[in-house]
Amino acid sequence: MAIEIERKFLVTNDSWRSLARGISYKQGYILTQDKLTTIRVRIIGNEAYLTIKSKSEGLSRNEFEYPIPFDDAEIILTTLCNGPLIEKFRYKINQGDLIWEIDEFQGENEGLIIAEIELEKEDQVIDLPNWIGQEVSYDPRYYNVNLAKHPYQSW
Repeated sequence: MAIEIERKFLVTNDSWRSLARGISYKQGYILTQDKLTTIRVRIIGNEAYLTIKSKSEGLSRNEFEYPIPFDDAEIILTTLCNGPLIEKFRYKINQGDLIWEIDEFQGENEGLIIAEIELEKEDQVIDLPNWIGQEVSYDPRYYNVNLAKHPYQSW
């Protein structure tokens, strides 16, 4: 079992763009009975994954991720996931031992750019690059699962 500890921030400028190249992501969510557990199917480039995440406790939650056949992922995304799908480009930037992931959303979430960083512990101190803005870690509107239900362009 893996525990994900993650902080999210809005991105304030484009100075990060020269530091990384993006890869295309497409993902969708399967509705769960308790609406607290997240089941996600994701295509990254030409690879596909099934991910199950528990409810967040602070900045932490359990996360289980498994590779699945690409063709299965495409079928699941088009037949089992509630729309709209999340479409984005993800960029990764190394900062010491940590990796920033910048998501530039497309489709119905176009205009939104979020930077995430996974931590080893919730109280870990991090240096914020100059392109980092307001923290949105505790604002559920910015969770990908909620962006699929209530896209950014509809706010």
